[in-house]
Amino acid sequence: MANYLAQFQAIKSTTDHLVIAVEDVGDLWPVVKNKFVERLPFKRACLNNKTRNPVFLDRLPAEFILTTDPRLRGKFSQEQSLFWFRDPYVIVVLVTCEDLDEFKAIIKPRLKMIVQNDEREWFIVFVSKAHPSNDQASKLAKKLYAKVEVEFSSKKRERCCKLDIHGTEANFWDDFDSKIVECIRNALDRRIQFYEEEIRKLTEQRLMPVWNFCNFFILKESLAFLFEMAHLHEDSLREYDELELCYTETVNMTGKRRDFGGTEAGDDQAALLKPGKPLTLIVQDDSLREFEFRQYLFACQAKLLFKLNRPFEVASRGYLFVISFSKALALHESILPFCMREVWIISASLALINATSSHYKGGVVLPEIETEFHRLQGDLYSLCRIKFMRLAYLIGYGTDIERSPANSASLSMLPWPKPAVWPLVPPGASDAVLEKEKMILQAIPAVKHFGIQRKPLPIEPSVLLREANRRRASLSAGNIAEMFDGSPYLDDVPGSDVSIKTPPPSKSHTTPIPRTNSIPGNFESSINRPMRLAEIHVAAEHALRQTISDPDMWKSLSSVEDFEKKYLELTKGAAENYHCSWWKRHGVVLDGEIAAVCHKHGNFDLAAKSYEKVCALYAGEGWQDLLAEVLPSLAECQKMLNDEAGYLQSCVRLLSLDKSLFLLKERQAFQSEVVCLAHSEMKHPVPLDVSSLITFSGNPGPPLQLCDGDPGSLSVTVWSGFPDDITLESLSLTLMETHNADEGAKATSTSAATILKPGRNTITLSLPPQNPGSYVLGVLTGQIGHLRFRSHSFSKGAPADSDDFMSYEKPTRPILKVFKPRALVDLTPAISSALLINEPQWVGIVVRPISYPLKGGVLYIDPGPGLRIEDTHFIEMERFVYTSERVAEIGEVAHGCEDDTSTAANEGVEQLTLKDGRVVLPDWASDITSVLWIPVCAKSDGLSRATSRTQSIVDGMRTVALKLEFGISHNQAFDRTLAVHFTDPFYVSTRVIDKCNDGALLLQVTLQSQVKATLSIHDAWLNLQDGFAHTCRKDGRPTTAFFPLVISSASKAGLLFSICFGSTSTTGAETKEINTESILNVGYRISGDRSAGAHTPFSTDHPTNESVNRDLIFKSAVVLQRPVLDPCLAVGFLPLPSDGLRVGKLITVKWRIERLKDVEENAGPQENEEVLYEVVANSENWMIAGRKRGHVSLSTNQGSRMVISVLCVPLVAGYVRPPQLGLPNVDEMNISCNPPAPHLVCVLPPFLCSSYCIPA
Repeated sequence: MANYLAQFQAIKSTTDHLVIAVEDVGDLWPVVKNKFVERLPFKRACLNNKTRNPVFLDRLPAEFILTTDPRLRGKFSQEQSLFWFRDPYVIVVLVTCEDLDEFKAIIKPRLKMIVQNDEREWFIVFVSKAHPSNDQASKLAKKLYAKVEVEFSSKKRERCCKLDIHGTEANFWDDFDSKIVECIRNALDRRIQFYEEEIRKLTEQRLMPVWNFCNFFILKESLAFLFEMAHLHEDSLREYDELELCYTETVNMTGKRRDFGGTEAGDDQAALLKPGKPLTLIVQDDSLREFEFRQYLFACQAKLLFKLNRPFEVASRGYLFVISFSKALALHESILPFCMREVWIISASLALINATSSHYKGGVVLPEIETEFHRLQGDLYSLCRIKFMRLAYLIGYGTDIERSPANSASLSMLPWPKPAVWPLVPPGASDAVLEKEKMILQAIPAVKHFGIQRKPLPIEPSVLLREANRRRASLSAGNIAEMFDGSPYLDDVPGSDVSIKTPPPSKSHTTPIPRTNSIPGNFESSINRPMRLAEIHVAAEHALRQTISDPDMWKSLSSVEDFEKKYLELTKGAAENYHCSWWKRHGVVLDGEIAAVCHKHGNFDLAAKSYEKVCALYAGEGWQDLLAEVLPSLAECQKMLNDEAGYLQSCVRLLSLDKSLFLLKERQAFQSEVVCLAHSEMKHPVPLDVSSLITFSGNPGPPLQLCDGDPGSLSVTVWSGFPDDITLESLSLTLMETHNADEGAKATSTSAATILKPGRNTITLSLPPQNPGSYVLGVLTGQIGHLRFRSHSFSKGAPADSDDFMSYEKPTRPILKVFKPRALVDLTPAISSALLINEPQWVGIVVRPISYPLKGGVLYIDPGPGLRIEDTHFIEMERFVYTSERVAEIGEVAHGCEDDTSTAANEGVEQLTLKDGRVVLPDWASDITSVLWIPVCAKSDGLSRATSRTQSIVDGMRTVALKLEFGISHNQAFDRTLAVHFTDPFYVSTRVIDKCNDGALLLQVTLQSQVKATLSIHDAWLNLQDGFAHTCRKDGRPTTAFFPLVISSASKAGLLFSICFGSTSTTGAETKEINTESILNVGYRISGDRSAGAHTPFSTDHPTNESVNRDLIFKSAVVLQRPVLDPCLAVGFLPLPSDGLRVGKLITVKWRIERLKDVEENAGPQENEEVLYEVVANSENWMIAGRKRGHVSLSTNQGSRMVISVLCVPLVAGYVRPPQLGLPNVDEMNISCNPPAPHLVCVLPPFLCSSYCIPA
């Protein structure tokens, strides 16, 4: 069957569609041909695939061919049944007849003979020539067609249709198409079954020695081609995939060694998209050569995938095929031409790129497929680019290849070609060798900006000079291990081609004996000395000329300029595709390779743009070693473009990299460039971001706590990445509020210039008053020369106690807390009890800080009216001692105050001086509760009066206005006015306890203590007013003298005086002023503590603030009246109406006022004759309709009367108290009431109302 391979290929190349045979019985084909051809290709055809599932085709190409055509003549033998795919799939029989006898005698027998073969699919088209106007002919034609249907159609299948030439029915062509497609489907199913059966038989014999892959290939591809002709491309592709798998299994089977191929001219050009050599040329015994056949299979698969409009799958399969086929080439590299593997990969990659790009339609596929397609395109470009650079390096262009990290990573892992013997220098190549040597010697290594010296990155896996000479000598020296690619005993360390490492000394120093069994002939002349590098390049170039058959590829390697042009084309293609894929980082890296070429040729603008992308990628990924390789080149481009801002930023980024990447002098060069530009006149100064170079953080510990309105000093740790000291003309820090990023605070450096040393620096910044909130570090700004810089980052790197510490704080720790406005201090009186009036006393003021220091606080003291400060005495200050009573008086104490014992000075009393109404608080009292004792004296010009009513507390009230300024700059102020109660030591009340028969009166004077102190009375006397006299002792002393009389706090004591009525004395014509008041004089002493209340007055003559124990005099006015026991006025409640009181009824309530005795001189209730009255009633029980308060005129003569009337209305029923009349200006002792006590009256309910009653 393998002998039919050439015939099969010929048939396959000339046939690409289905064949439909036309059997013309009545010479009708010329008449209907055009109409039949117009139906091609068939629309909406439905065929069955290999699994018998229906597949709907939009178009099915086919061709109508007469059975008399030479292409269909002859019968094929049974061996040629494998070409069944080219046989007609349908036989269309064209027949016509105009006579019934003719049909029976001629047409019917002939049709029977045509359709007798059951393996053929056929159907009959009866062509009617009858004109529609000829009814007889039309009827005859219908009758004849009915005969045809009866003879050749059945119930299972209709095999006939009628075509009217002069008037075709509308549904004829649909019926015609459906019958043809049905026949094609049936024929196709039968042939698929045949091929499957034959393939199954061969598959079962696969492990037998007689098995022939060529036979299996012809059958398998015939079936695949059958599917392809029927436009069942998915099934055809599946057959080729199975064929490839089968070949892969058979070609690797152990057995006889087969020829790989690839050694002929033109094999370096990949044939992945169209078949190359004819299959007859690659037949090898019972199989096919692997090199050509695997490419042939992929070409068939790619053709089908393109027909299926799947270029993405072509690219995906193609890339995997190139990688796998490259491994196969590597296994046979020793028998292939020099660098055959690299050249084939370049050719295959470019062919795949061009083919898939031309068939690809962007935007039609899913976005995921589109990005993956561009990724594959980029991979193909990258693979082609790497192999192309390897070829360029072999022929001497290594100095023109950028030794970048990307190129180094790719080329240093790519092995050298491994030919059996390294190519020799061709004869007459001395000039070329000399030219190469000159090129090597004139190559100047690239010097980076800033004078950075780095060892060039390797772009070779090992030293080419050693590798070439080793491979050249391995075969000649009979090194079998080297011949079969054994590992050399030398370590292949990447390095320069010029430097050669000497091999290690051998175990025995014997002269090597030349072996002649490796290569024929005399080899002494060729291996006596090793090849030089220039000779290696010339030999490789000569060998590549023999390998490369594509003139365009060789042209790209013919010169450095052409090489760079092709190199840029491949690199740009890879970068552009990577940018459109999800491997965008690869595109950015390749942009760096393009930038290197632009930089080399002085195109600094494009180079800088690409370098910026690469640097951004490396910085974002944290690849500092790679960034150190690219960033100097970017800085050089920016300097050449006069981009001062970009150049400064690049210098800062270089300084920010790890210190181990650059020498100290190199980092100092970076800093000098920054400082030089900063102090120069920049055309376009812009703020410089130094976040990666200058970082900062708060000091460890709790955040600084301030109150609203407080300034402060903030200590910040700043790390400098500069290698030397650097001077900052200004430095400021912005703090950001944690809950409101829009608002911030600014702290300005206190010094005009700040010098940052390398590493850790502590900077103190002044902090103005801030709004309440919690603040974190924001932006550090400053100025270096004319350059403004900013830093946004907090710290990064090593242990916190080292100078290199710079670690990022996440989350950011608050550095400042400003509390909301609150009470920071409290000023309260030390005591709440009264002090002595008209005597020097100590007023205590408790100063209580509330979690806020009062260091340096100043207290302003302004005494109110009636109060003065004794300037001759010191102000005393001591620690406040809490007692249970004082805690209850002052309130809750701030947390921590009780336990505070700052210094020993707090235990004593410190004397302070009052100057200009202000006193400075000592430092020890800044954070503890203390009490300030102020010497004051409250003055009162009036005398105390003895009365039965309690004196008002307002009379002895004095005020002290206090203002405390505190805080760091006295920005906090606290104002408070304190009320201090002063009072007399005694409350005096008098009453006559008895009236003797002799007219003497016993007057009892009660003294009640009004201070929280112990009072001792040593003497007392009463100076009587005119009209009274003492009866027993004329000196006015009391009748009973138990002095000293001690009165404790809130206690009472009584004095008893015996007096009588006397006469008013006058002298001469002048009448002296009558004394209407008696004066009570009390000599006493006081014993008390100033921390509790009233105390012993200090002496104003002793500035040492010592209290002097002396007698104090208290005077009180006592008013005596004659007689003191008779009332002046009588108030009587007049009877109510006799008809009683009812709710809601208006009544008149009357009171009568009667004077019981005449008014003597200045003895009446008022000096005028007006008497004030006031009616008091419960508003829930009574409604007053008249005046509640007013004046009435009453005569001063005894017995005078008057009646006061008020209208009122009872509001509730029951026993209630009536309204009462009072005389506010008359003492109750001088009023006699009738009835003497409040009484009750009866109020009846209101009368029933009949307004809404309905008569019966």
